[in-house]
Amino acid sequence: MIKQLDLSEQYKKLNVEILDRVKQVFETQQFVMGNFVGEFEKACADYLDAKHAISVASGSDALLIALLSIGIQKGDKVITTPFTFFATASAITRLGGIPLFVDIEPETFNISVPAIEQALKKNRGVKAILPVHLYGRSADMEGIMKLAKKFRVRVVEDAAQAFGARSRYNNEYRKAGTIGDIGCFSFYPTKNLGGAGDGGMMVTNNDKLAALLKMLRAHGSPERYVHKYHGINSRLDALQAVVLSVKLNHIEQWNHTRMELARRYNDLFSGAGLTGSITCPDVPDDLTHIVHQYTVRIKNRDGIRQALKEDGIGTEVYYPIPLHLQPVFKYLGYKKGSLKQTELAAKEVLSLPLYPEMTVEQQVQVVDSFKKIQESGFKTKNSK
Repeated sequence: MIKQLDLSEQYKKLNVEILDRVKQVFETQQFVMGNFVGEFEKACADYLDAKHAISVASGSDALLIALLSIGIQKGDKVITTPFTFFATASAITRLGGIPLFVDIEPETFNISVPAIEQALKKNRGVKAILPVHLYGRSADMEGIMKLAKKFRVRVVEDAAQAFGARSRYNNEYRKAGTIGDIGCFSFYPTKNLGGAGDGGMMVTNNDKLAALLKMLRAHGSPERYVHKYHGINSRLDALQAVVLSVKLNHIEQWNHTRMELARRYNDLFSGAGLTGSITCPDVPDDLTHIVHQYTVRIKNRDGIRQALKEDGIGTEVYYPIPLHLQPVFKYLGYKKGSLKQTELAAKEVLSLPLYPEMTVEQQVQVVDSFKKIQESGFKTKNSK
């Protein structure tokens, strides 16, 4: 069996160092905030080339607090993508805001800049744009920031899947999450930089926003027992901070390895004559795609996925039901066919096994399984 993600090999290599750091936390009994968390925040800020990094309890909280800090409230419209995890849009609605879902680019699966522009022209009351760097690939931040400046709206980047990815902006490369007003990250265990549980981070280069974010994560409190805002309780545990600090030292190499594995997949699929039926992701050399997920497009996805499962190959579908068609958002009035590229992607995407410790032999086995399935009869179905 080849799992879609296997974290056990990573832990085998890092367990001594991780357990030593965990032991330090228990010896100091400094479980909430404190030096361990502060050190990790500084290390993240340095790595991302951001002025401020403020940790929180989860990526979902990072999005919520970021939107709260820029003043999103009841009736405010926020443009975002429907092809993402639920937390992206629920952060908007939990504040009473209205998500305006727009279509995606079929090649990158990221939010379409022309679609954003159309939405900005058609809708009054838009306060922010919330792009997602999906699967580890940077969205078009150059185009998004031009629109944000033109229409005077804020930008919060959902970089939960893109820690370490680069974005092209002003003729240079900057880390995803550091271009908009605020960038939000998740440290859920499956992420490229993943902890031993939930965790999140907000980054900004704005001093005033940073001060506000720090208060909002701690009950809106600038000092003990003084509450200036209606914030929440969302703090990164010190245990998570030390685990993530160890892993942060390896993230650059892991991201490069993921890119190498993705390119090898592309070569193996091409060599097997499968690229006519499978659309593989483009992986540029500039780290604009750090391959959080190696996601292909394939017709008759569900049938092929079942066949892969029977052959011992684990896969995942991110995401089978677009947000604009979720029952909870029915009140927004979207119908099937409203966002065609998103809906087509939801029927065709399939994420294959990929993690830094994956071997050549395992990748060959995955591609051989596809080849066998195609030869057994899916070729005709897939080409219709």
